[in-house]
Amino acid sequence: MTATTLSPSRTTGRAPGRSPAAIAGYAALDLRRQARDRVQMFFVVGLPAFMFVVFGLGSDEPAGSANVAMYVMVSMAAYGAVTATTGVAGSAAIERTNGWGRQLALTPLRPLSFLAMKTGLAMVVAAVPVTLIYAIGAATGASGTTSDWVLSATIVWAGSALFAVYGLAVCLAFRSDNSVGIASGLIVIMAFLGNVFTPMSGLILDIGRFTPLYGYAALARYPLTDGWTPTGTHDPLWLPVANVLAWTMIFAAVALWGLRRGQERV
Repeated sequence: MTATTLSPSRTTGRAPGRSPAAIAGYAALDLRRQARDRVQMFFVVGLPAFMFVVFGLGSDEPAGSANVAMYVMVSMAAYGAVTATTGVAGSAAIERTNGWGRQLALTPLRPLSFLAMKTGLAMVVAAVPVTLIYAIGAATGASGTTSDWVLSATIVWAGSALFAVYGLAVCLAFRSDNSVGIASGLIVIMAFLGNVFTPMSGLILDIGRFTPLYGYAALARYPLTDGWTPTGTHDPLWLPVANVLAWTMIFAAVALWGLRRGQERV
């Protein structure tokens, strides 16, 4: 048998571990593993859905072009989505730096390909709480225009990618088995400051506008509220957009720094 026969570049043109089929196969296995993690799925899917039922069910008061039930629905779907992307993407950083990362280093799967695959997986998992909570809302009286439903769901799901980058940044920076818990715990604090759980006002609201979850949640609710908060203040569209862009750059810079620092130690 000659070297030509063994060379993957002479047959498929790429190493086996870099082929789309191999990456898709690994992603499917990892997705099944995520689905079997009952504790994680409770916090990602069950808890936000429960909170919507408790705080949003039957709230028919108007909220912009929708009602309060839909306002709460969007907020809880956003919380579930960011919990999902933070946890899944953050676990990728831990796997990368621990024993599993050394196993992956023996395969042709490149570090950036691995992180990209995990980010994509996080977005798939994030679609679960968004779909479930929107379905519950549609069945229990949440109402709004067609554009409210379509645009808010799209922003909630797509915008949660910011927190995949956040999860990677925190876990690559701390490089500890507890870093996923730290990142998830900070999400709860940011949700309070970001006007996700309860309406803020005054100084707390002014501070909250600079926190990562504020811009994301405000942007998701913008189709409904046109920027008006429950306390009567107004955010121009550029404010949540600038918030999201700024935090995306910050988290991406921290994640790249953490990744390069890890490579320097190898």
